[in-house]
Amino acid sequence: MSSEGQNLPSDAELAEMDRDQLVKLGTRLDGVELVDYPEPWPVKGTRAEKRAERMVALWFTIAGLAGLGFVVSLIWWPWQYKAPGESGTFLYSLYTPMLGITLGLTILGLGIGVILYTKRFVPNELAVQERNDGAGEGSAEIDKKTIVAQLEDAGSRSTIGRRSLVKRTVGLAGGALGLGGVALPVASFIKSPWKGKPEDTLWHTPWAPEYPGEPVYLRRYTGDSHTIDLVRPEDLDAGGMETVFPFHESERNDPERLAETFVRSDTPVMLIRLRPEDAARVIKRKGQEDFNFGEYYAYSKVCTHVGCPASLFEQRTNRILCPCHQSQFNALEYGKPIFGPATRALPQLPITVDAQGYLVARSDFIEPIGPAFWERKS
Repeated sequence: MSSEGQNLPSDAELAEMDRDQLVKLGTRLDGVELVDYPEPWPVKGTRAEKRAERMVALWFTIAGLAGLGFVVSLIWWPWQYKAPGESGTFLYSLYTPMLGITLGLTILGLGIGVILYTKRFVPNELAVQERNDGAGEGSAEIDKKTIVAQLEDAGSRSTIGRRSLVKRTVGLAGGALGLGGVALPVASFIKSPWKGKPEDTLWHTPWAPEYPGEPVYLRRYTGDSHTIDLVRPEDLDAGGMETVFPFHESERNDPERLAETFVRSDTPVMLIRLRPEDAARVIKRKGQEDFNFGEYYAYSKVCTHVGCPASLFEQRTNRILCPCHQSQFNALEYGKPIFGPATRALPQLPITVDAQGYLVARSDFIEPIGPAFWERKS
């Protein structure tokens, strides 16, 4: 806004002006000409106007009820794991769909309500304005008063002030969405992931045997958490890679533990079979010279930068890539970082083959996996 070169009223005259006069003055100072500024509803209180208002309120009400449904589903829905065939399996299987449906309806209802209100009640003005860069100067008092008047006039012409039904329903929708935003982080504290686990759990993963001498097999995921598909060396071609998870024999008849393996963030391991010519060039880390089984090497898939899945293997260069921030690790040099923000090598899992020919973990990782945390020394 600029008032340079204009015939301006005095402060006393400015104080005597009402909102309409200030709006006209402001448009004149801005070089704006209102070509057309029609009232959406010239005749107040018609059936069509009330019907349009009820339609807007309906969508805001849907958004509000869906938002409350999201909060209820997030906190009180039976989300604890239920194996197929157990009582409550059906309700458990609906947990994630309910969150998606209710949150989606909340956002959809708010969006449609706002669009309908804008189309039905906000004046569709046609204005022409001269270009003015303002010269970077601050606003004068007259400019401040006129812009406030114009904002108030826009709110008044939208008729939101006299539409209590719309205001109540949009308040319901906005409040429910805000409540969901607060409930989302709070809900994560309802069940502690560390409850019942040792204090040093960050130093251990499910790859550790539960009792001395227990074999921990390398297991692939088939899409069904209850199917146990173990891995043999001949299952991988030279230059191939596969994601594997731990399997303890004690888990065989425990559906919850079988499924938990695939949702824990510290279990995925990248099993790589190097080509013979590449295996001959491997540089091993001191103290980990026997962690591989021939051409087979196993590295944690949890990136040491911020914990993203380092899940890409480039066969030609033998690089392990993390797609989040482009860290790259050399599979031929103990998973050492060679590009990107990661500064530590991927932890290597010691593996071998048992008497039945299955690949097994010889022990847990000898260092914490993933990014740094306060108690970690390196």
